[in-house]
Amino acid sequence: MTATTHRPTATLRDGTTATQSALHGYPAPPQLATPTDLKPEGIKAITEALNPLVADAFALYVKTKNFHWHLAGSHFRDYHLLLDEHADQIFASIDVLAERVRKIGGTTIRSIGHIAALQRVPDSNAEFVAPYEMARQLIEDNKNMVANMRAAHEVCDKHKDVATASFLEVFIDEAERRTWFLHEVAQGGEHHTS
Repeated sequence: MTATTHRPTATLRDGTTATQSALHGYPAPPQLATPTDLKPEGIKAITEALNPLVADAFALYVKTKNFHWHLAGSHFRDYHLLLDEHADQIFASIDVLAERVRKIGGTTIRSIGHIAALQRVPDSNAEFVAPYEMARQLIEDNKNMVANMRAAHEVCDKHKDVATASFLEVFIDEAERRTWFLHEVAQGGEHHTS
């Protein structure tokens, strides 16, 4: 009879389970443990900082596309195009962040349930959201993304991961730009809720 090691599990929103290490992405199985000069504690900390950002980016992408698809009002075309541009930018960051996790020896998102377990961006399932409210929600979501990316940047700095920190700087700038544009289009928007 062979001894088995008990690995703590977490139940995902979809009812499936994942080990805590799989959920957080470290340690990776030997076949996926990409060699790096980063120390194990650095890999763990950076992986645990980045994977929620990957989940948040997926969630924010879907929320932005949701609003893009379900927009109504007098400024439809302008908002529709702006939200599509924002969604494309957010989507482009996902692969970069996930591949950084893999490059340093961690593992990343595996499923929608994994995203749901890690995401901090709230979903929007309302049948109708007024354009001003869409902008308000996305402003908050992007501001929170910036705060979480700054925190991840600090983790990268602490562990001398300059490559990931560099990507985060670009993504922070992009999220701040999205916040700025959303803020400007929302000016006076509370009076234009249809």
